[in-house]
Amino acid sequence: MSGTLYVVATPIGNLEDITARALRVLREVDLVACEDTRRTRALLTHFDIHTPTLSYYEHNKLARGPQLLRQLADGRSIALVTDAGTPGISDPGMLLVREARAAGVRVVPVPGPSAVVAALSAAGVPADRFVFDGFLPVKPGRRINRLKALRDLEVTVVVYESPHRIVAAMEAVAEVFGDAAVVVARELTKQFEEVVTGTPAAHLERLRSGSARGEFVIVIPAYT
Repeated sequence: MSGTLYVVATPIGNLEDITARALRVLREVDLVACEDTRRTRALLTHFDIHTPTLSYYEHNKLARGPQLLRQLADGRSIALVTDAGTPGISDPGMLLVREARAAGVRVVPVPGPSAVVAALSAAGVPADRFVFDGFLPVKPGRRINRLKALRDLEVTVVVYESPHRIVAAMEAVAEVFGDAAVVVARELTKQFEEVVTGTPAAHLERLRSGSARGEFVIVIPAYT
């Protein structure tokens, strides 16, 4: 009988956010497949968990996936984790989950932290219908076109952005959404957490003055 692949959500910042179930699974599985073994080992060590780890990330997923599938086929249990949050959400773990399901392996979600949901819950915007679009395109033209397409959906939009592209992303948001009340969440659950509502112009002023540090979630309410 094949083993089980557990898709385990881990904290996006504050380690207290990990669930009791996630800790139990991480202790009981045979192996933890993770993006960065150093980051995951720090998490496991904090909770006195000694399960072996193996890297599985964007640049080795094609080679490492079959190895993990063989172990699952041999009856071993594996926990799939990402560096922070829920595996498979803007994350290469999706490929392993898909291949495991195709191979008849039991896949069990162990839900928990997600930056998308955390940002929406604190944004105070309509979230009965929303679209999450991961990271915006790097090229300016494609970025603008993507935002225009998202605007035309007329639902709340959530995107991730990195610190070195947040200013360019907000400039594009200003061009497409004008003076919309945009929510920018930064460093969610961490020491310097911020959830700020303002126009794109106001956000740009803050970001250009030195607030462009950390990981960002941009929430744009349904365009009207």
